[in-house]
Amino acid sequence: MVKSIQIKLVMVFMILGIIVITGLGSIFIYKLNYINVELTEINMTSAEIHQLLTEQIKQIQEIIYGSLIIFTGLIVLLGVVLAKVVINPISRLVKSAEMIANGEDIEIEYLAGSKNKTEIDELVRAFSIMNTGLKENLNEVTRQKKQIETILLHMTDGIVAFDMDGKIIHMNLAAKKMLSITEEENFSAIFDKFDVDINLEKIIYLDDWTSSEKKLNLDDQFINLFFAPFKNENDRPAGVIVMVQDITEQERVENMRKEFVADVSHELKTPITSIMGYADTLIDSDVDEANQKRFLERISSEAKRMSRLVADLLILSKYDTDKIKIEKTEFDLGELVKYIFEGQTIEMQKKNLTGECYVTADVPLVYADKTGIERVIINILSNAMKYTDEGGNITVYVGFVYNDAYIKIKDTGRGIPEKDLEKIFERFYRVDKDRARETGGTGLGLSIAKEILDQNDSKIDIKSEVGKGTDVIIRIPTKIK
Repeated sequence: MVKSIQIKLVMVFMILGIIVITGLGSIFIYKLNYINVELTEINMTSAEIHQLLTEQIKQIQEIIYGSLIIFTGLIVLLGVVLAKVVINPISRLVKSAEMIANGEDIEIEYLAGSKNKTEIDELVRAFSIMNTGLKENLNEVTRQKKQIETILLHMTDGIVAFDMDGKIIHMNLAAKKMLSITEEENFSAIFDKFDVDINLEKIIYLDDWTSSEKKLNLDDQFINLFFAPFKNENDRPAGVIVMVQDITEQERVENMRKEFVADVSHELKTPITSIMGYADTLIDSDVDEANQKRFLERISSEAKRMSRLVADLLILSKYDTDKIKIEKTEFDLGELVKYIFEGQTIEMQKKNLTGECYVTADVPLVYADKTGIERVIINILSNAMKYTDEGGNITVYVGFVYNDAYIKIKDTGRGIPEKDLEKIFERFYRVDKDRARETGGTGLGLSIAKEILDQNDSKIDIKSEVGKGTDVIIRIPTKIK
């Protein structure tokens, strides 16, 4: 379009120049011929010839001046037309480009200028449309970029992108914290530091042939690394993205599952071995009546222990799968605790233990699953009796603080070492394993108690000192009328 305008301008000037030159040449030739005829045909004195030449030269000057005036007028007229048709639109085009470069908004009407349509105007309008589309595309790209940056910033998983040379081109905050790395480090330096056997070229070019997942153990924190190559717009390899996942919790749960299976197997194997041993002895040997009775009692005891273990496992399984239906009701916690305590007095007397139960305030009705809370109280009270030696004392308090009723079971037993307090709610965890097996414990009592209390929005706290005893405090929400 611009080239055609240039050609037209050149053609206009050429035509004007030819017209002017042709006109002036014709006039000069005519005048010279006229002078030559006059001089040859007429006998004139030198004074008359001088006068004739002077007049002719004056006429030629007038023609030249007139031609110059006409030519100047044409040039001025052409300049005005060119300014209107070409220069002004181009000026607006340049001005608009400066405005766009400065990030300012421009209007199509400003760019188009005159109502008279020219090729420059069409160019300007096309430029305006292109600018509008380009700006919309840039805004969309910017918006998507901000969205991606926001997502990456708030992701709990880490993301690190490396180029073909192993330099970091992007890294979010999670990756920086988990790996403790900086943007100045490269691919090899980072993973050599963690002793990870991984090769950038193999990931990019042999992704289907090599393992792209690695696991790290950093100061009791487990990190999973997943490597994936990415490509550019030409479908050529451009680098590698590494996803960094903190799998500490999954590893902990997996280890707990393994330990749980091992513990269940061990807890079942011990009584089964005992039962089989006594049963084989009774079958294969001549055993007197007294030993038969003793063996059968031991078989019965181990069978009951297995039964309790299976029952506790079923209860935990139901709580884990939310298959136990919690029926919350209003009930008097003080009355329930006194009823349970009175039911345990015979067992306390057998061990020569003393005990008291106090309701220290007018406790409002609590709102919870009565059957579950009863099981928890029995479990905690039974533990207090198991681990308190003869002559010891057990005291139970029931009270009310803020919006919670509480039960405090205090004993003068052996106590729990501080290092074990954090683990006593784990399944099958025992402070004194030998004593627990002798008393028939399954190691699941406190785990079940914790599950029940969690289901009832209740809390349990245990404080203990070795050789002085243990305090267990249970808080249950009340239903205040």
